[in-house]
Amino acid sequence: MIHEFRQLIKEYQKAKKANLKCVLATVVALDGSSYRKPGVRMLLIENDTMIGAVSGGCVEKDILRQAQSVFESSIPKMMTYDGRFRLGCEGVLYVLIEPFHPSDKCLLYFHNSLKNREAFYVHSYFNKSQGPSEIIGSVIEFKTGSFKISTFDPNDDHPLIFSQELPPPFKLMIFGAEHDAVELCKLASFNGWNVTIIAGPLEMKSIEHFPGATAFYTTHTNHLEIHPIDEHTAVVIMSHNFSNDLKYLIELKNSKPAYLGLLGPSSRREKLLLQFIDFCPEVCPSFMEALHAPVGLNIGAETPQEIAISIAAEILSVTRNQQPILLKEKKTSIHAKNILN
Repeated sequence: MIHEFRQLIKEYQKAKKANLKCVLATVVALDGSSYRKPGVRMLLIENDTMIGAVSGGCVEKDILRQAQSVFESSIPKMMTYDGRFRLGCEGVLYVLIEPFHPSDKCLLYFHNSLKNREAFYVHSYFNKSQGPSEIIGSVIEFKTGSFKISTFDPNDDHPLIFSQELPPPFKLMIFGAEHDAVELCKLASFNGWNVTIIAGPLEMKSIEHFPGATAFYTTHTNHLEIHPIDEHTAVVIMSHNFSNDLKYLIELKNSKPAYLGLLGPSSRREKLLLQFIDFCPEVCPSFMEALHAPVGLNIGAETPQEIAISIAAEILSVTRNQQPILLKEKKTSIHAKNILN
């Protein structure tokens, strides 16, 4: 959800420049089931603009109406929406609506946390009583400091706190610069991931060829810098060049990404891995076991766009510890428990 929060911050900064007030709505609790879960947010601007959503579209207009008193009084309020009677869901949503005016220092810490790939927390103090209250509101806790995002005064008698960890943005590193890499880049960016492209020096490409990419590097395979790879990073090797793919694997052998995929059929994979073992006989077995090759889920993908969907779907299933099945066959909740972005 960090990409959603990042978008809200971006829109807040635009509104601030235009001297427009903002209000933040956060789902802080849920009794039963709902389309979206606690931790989802939407930003409301006093010109009636809404960014984001906290439901499937059932309560947003009413939240905008309820936010008017918050714009006027600057006092947070709680709203309760019982989906059993009006929303078509089976749960009760508890929504915290509060003024949103983080300080410049808070915004600096936020942008530094993104740059340094550091997690931070949002703690929301709330109650389940509908109406305004001066003891409810949210605090953003960074590694080296905490900031209120509105004016409120939580006390020791406050019964309820919703805390949410927001990890660094999920990152995808694509080794290759062919057309299918472009489509994967676009899809990953649409999903809110940071995308880094690594191209060979002879590929004659630039970041302008990759809509949505956040970084682009042209480098020889023996000059790679892999230190940015962490547990929130997926790697896909898809250069269409056997020699380059082999060199990429060799350079990546000591890395531990959240996901590692290799494009190409099984016969090509076997030849590639045989040569890889010859060059790296001491490689950790876990590296080999973590390799997904051929990359992607079996959904009948044929076009570059469909292949991108297949790859992104497998990355999500692996990083969220989900076994891909038809949802109609799933007996438990359809929502993943371990969300990385």
